[in-house]
Amino acid sequence: MKIVIINYGAGNIQSIKFAIIRLGYEAVLSNDVQEIQNADKVIFPGVGEASSAMHKLRDSGLDKIIPTLKQPVLGICLGMQLMCNSSEEGNTTGLRIFDVDVVKFDDTVKVPQIGWNQITNLKSRLFKDVEEKEHIYLVHSFYAPICAETIATCDYGLAYSAALKKDNFYGTQFHPEKSSDVGQRILENFLQM
Repeated sequence: MKIVIINYGAGNIQSIKFAIIRLGYEAVLSNDVQEIQNADKVIFPGVGEASSAMHKLRDSGLDKIIPTLKQPVLGICLGMQLMCNSSEEGNTTGLRIFDVDVVKFDDTVKVPQIGWNQITNLKSRLFKDVEEKEHIYLVHSFYAPICAETIATCDYGLAYSAALKKDNFYGTQFHPEKSSDVGQRILENFLQM
């Protein structure tokens, strides 16, 4: 199985690669269009600020390629947010895969949300063998509201989308590669699709 982690200069890609290696798989870091298109599974990470990350995707032409992929694609954290219609962070237009707009937490909660939170309302085989209220690790100031494509939720002052799915595209607001055994299980489920 060929697993490609998209390397566009906006991701904590080494920790994702090590998590995949721990599961017994190999992964390639690449921004090569053909290599990404020919992969069996694609992971789209992201750490940092939405508008600058989107700028990097546009510069490499990946903004046109990612929405056309037919194999399972997993967006992680900012990667998931960039797959949405837009983000309030930097007034960014997204890839329009998930039909929801990313917004900032209001000032009633401390931002960014950093640390462990419980995941609930699990609605996908991405969460096979994951129990309701298991803990996952998050670092974010912006979130996707609950929408038709929500497959898991978290609560941080309000309920929001912890994960999204549309067709072959999946997104997690949390970092499975940093979420201990639960995160490993979720990555394994994605890789076995």
